[in-house]
Formats: sequence, C-alpha cells, structure tokens
Amino acid sequence: MTRFVLGRIGFYTLIAVLLAFFTIPLLWLVTAPFTSNPTYQVTVPDFTLENFKAVVEHPYALPSLYNSVLLSVGTAVLVVIMAGLAAYALSRVRLPGRDALLYALLLLSSIITGTAAMVPLFQLAVELNLIDSQFGLILILTGGLLPAAIFMLKDFMDSTPKSYEESARVFGATPLQIVRHVVVPLVRPGLATVAVWAVANVWGNFLMPYLLLRDVEQYPAAVITYTLYTEGGQANLSMLSTFGLLYSIPVVLMYLFVSKKYGFRFHGGIKR
Repeated sequence: MTRFVLGRIGFYTLIAVLLAFFTIPLLWLVTAPFTSNPTYQVTVPDFTLENFKAVVEHPYALPSLYNSVLLSVGTAVLVVIMAGLAAYALSRVRLPGRDALLYALLLLSSIITGTAAMVPLFQLAVELNLIDSQFGLILILTGGLLPAAIFMLKDFMDSTPKSYEESARVFGATPLQIVRHVVVPLVRPGLATVAVWAVANVWGNFLMPYLLLRDVEQYPAAVITYTLYTEGGQANLSMLSTFGLLYSIPVVLMYLFVSKKYGFRFHGGIKR
C-alpha cells in the first residue's frame, strides 16, 4: 500500500513538473505583451498597450504577417490540390510498384529534408530566376511537403467507397465532376488536416525564406522575428513577446476552427 501511494505521488509530481514546463512559457507569452518592461520571468502585467503600438509602428512587423499568410495559404492550396489528385490516382489506378514508390517518396522526403537539400535547391532557384520571389518560394515549399501529404491523403482515398463513383459514372459524370462532387466531400476531413499541417509547416519555416528572399519587405514573420533585437544584440522582449503573441494567434484560431468543423483523424470520412 505504501509503495502504491508513493508511486502515485511520484507520478502526479512528474505530471505537475511537465505541465509547469510547458505552461510557464505560454503564461509568459500571454502576460509579457501587456507588461511595460517585461523580463524573462512571469509577472502580473500592468495591462499596457504600448507594446502593441510599437509593433504597429514597426515598418515590417505587420506586413510580415501578411507575407506569412500569403506563403502559407498559397503553399497549402497547391499542396492540397496536387496531393489530392496524386493520392486519388494512386488509390484508384493499379500500377506495378505503386506502394513501393509511395513509401520510397515518403522515406526520401524524411531523410533528405529541406536543410539537407538547401544547396541544390538554391542552385535550382538561381537557374530558374526564383530568388527573391515569393512564388518561387511557394513552389519549393510545396515540393518539400508533397510526398508526406500524398501519403496521408492516400489513406483517406482508400477508405472511400468506389460504388459512389461508379454510380456517378453511370449517370454521365466526367472524371473531374466525380472528383469534385463525390470524392472531395468524402475526404474533406483529410484535406482539412493536410491544409492545417501545410500551413503550420510554412508558418514556422525560417531557413527557406531567409535564404531565398532578399527584400526585407517580402520577409515572413518567422524571419522578421529574428530581427527584433536592440542595437547591442540584446533581445527586445517587449517587441518579441508582443509580436510572438500576434504571430501565434492565426495558427491557433485556424486549428480550433478546423478541429471543431472537421476534426483531425487519419482515416476516411465514411463507413462502408
């Protein structure tokens, strides 16, 4: 009995420590923007809005959020469309070595990450005149996310009944009409999951935009955060905390909206 009680006490103590480890940074992020002179400690804020005023007056802070939205949404749209079509084709067409090819793409995309392939990607961007181009950056980010997105969506496509498509084909529906009116509604939770996953990956991506973009006016928020330091090289905590809070809100809201509307699951959206 004593061992059981001590075990439970130790378990709950460990849970409390882990909870504090993850909660304290979030508390700092929520309270520091409303503190006149924030420090690295969590304190009771005096509820000032001067930090937000400073962020609004910063020449690149708010435009960088717009750039992040543009890059994230643009990449997510391309990833969802291209991965959805590819996953549907791989699910419906029987090709020799199809599964081996799919797993090879997923494995290579996991091993050869964007960081490892940065040199050839940079050379490719130079040859195609895509340096300092947000569209070029969207294409490169899309290519990096496609293998994993195809792998995830294929499971959704495999779980949708083919009888629905056959019925639509009998009534004269074209392949594109079948995809649009039959397949897409059935795999909508999967498309939403991949879209949120793509947005989250691009939203926090620092290296690719930092290396491929030259104009500071095109920098996303992840890169602008790197510049919020004083002339002496010290972190500007008031700007960093406030901008960090504004930087986090869109992704959190998107996650809550999609989670409530569709939920996040990794299987098809209909039972046979």
